[in-house]
Amino acid sequence: MTVSISTQPKVNLVPPETLVETNGASPAYGLGVLEGKPVMIVLGITEIIEQESLHVSIWGSPNGKDWGQQALFWFPQKFYQGITPAALDLRQLPSVKFLQARWEVNRWGRGDPRPLFKFGIEIQELTLGPDPTPN
Repeated sequence: MTVSISTQPKVNLVPPETLVETNGASPAYGLGVLEGKPVMIVLGITEIIEQESLHVSIWGSPNGKDWGQQALFWFPQKFYQGITPAALDLRQLPSVKFLQARWEVNRWGRGDPRPLFKFGIEIQELTLGPDPTPN
């Protein structure tokens, strides 16, 4: 099976350059045409200061209100800026109609005790194709 990113526009679960200093969550995002499809979720961190961490999780809900007790996916804890993609196959989660991002921030060491991050999270459909035929 081959995997490619769809030509459909990207959706921002968390808008790019969102500034956060505390733990938080995005609004519920109704999946619409992405419901029941494989998606690529991309965490992009554009600003971070030393001695801090960001831990982001993705949650699913059938109604945008009840999120359950467990995240669908956790990105690895991040200490540096950069881009981290992750695939999530919503075909295996037919009851999920809404997504929400949640983040936990931590700061230690010297200087201002408040964490400071700028990041965004985008979602895009993944297109799955047949396995290429060997020659």
